[in-house]
Amino acid sequence: MPSPPPGPTPAPSGADAGGGRYAPPPGYALAPAPVAPYGNPLRPSDSPYGVPAAAGPPPAAAATLGIIAFVLSLVAAVGTSIVAAVAAYRVGLGAGRRLFDDAMVGSFDWSFLTPVRGDVLWTEIAFWTGTALGIWALVQGIIAIVKRRGRGFGIAAVVIACLGPVVFGVVVQSLLAAGLAAGTGLAG
Repeated sequence: MPSPPPGPTPAPSGADAGGGRYAPPPGYALAPAPVAPYGNPLRPSDSPYGVPAAAGPPPAAAATLGIIAFVLSLVAAVGTSIVAAVAAYRVGLGAGRRLFDDAMVGSFDWSFLTPVRGDVLWTEIAFWTGTALGIWALVQGIIAIVKRRGRGFGIAAVVIACLGPVVFGVVVQSLLAAGLAAGTGLAG
């Protein structure tokens, strides 16, 4: 086998150069390593523009889902409770005397609600509106939590939506009792 010629040896070319890496012909520099077109959000230095790529909606729009759920839960728990409580107080005030008079006789007739049927209707409308808005807030709050689009507001919305029926029941029952007491003269 002949010995190699004296002097510098040429750099290997192709896949043999430097552990499988391409070696350019003499006089040419290596090209920089390829960079992802939008950069790596975990390493901003990899981005060609120096800014990490946006992953998802802009921050202002990201929390919108949770904020809407939060507002819906407040309306469902607080707003409808106030409307129903005022109407329930008026029901107790207007029908209290007749309710107690019929209860003493032993017969129960729903016609004692006739003078306050508008307030009974408002109480029922508030109940069903609160139910629908509460379910909507609960579902949208869960979606906001899972999608991380207003997660804090979504958690608050779920909690408020779950406590909404309790708040509604306590407030309406309390003001109905207050109205009954005021309507029958038992207050004070």
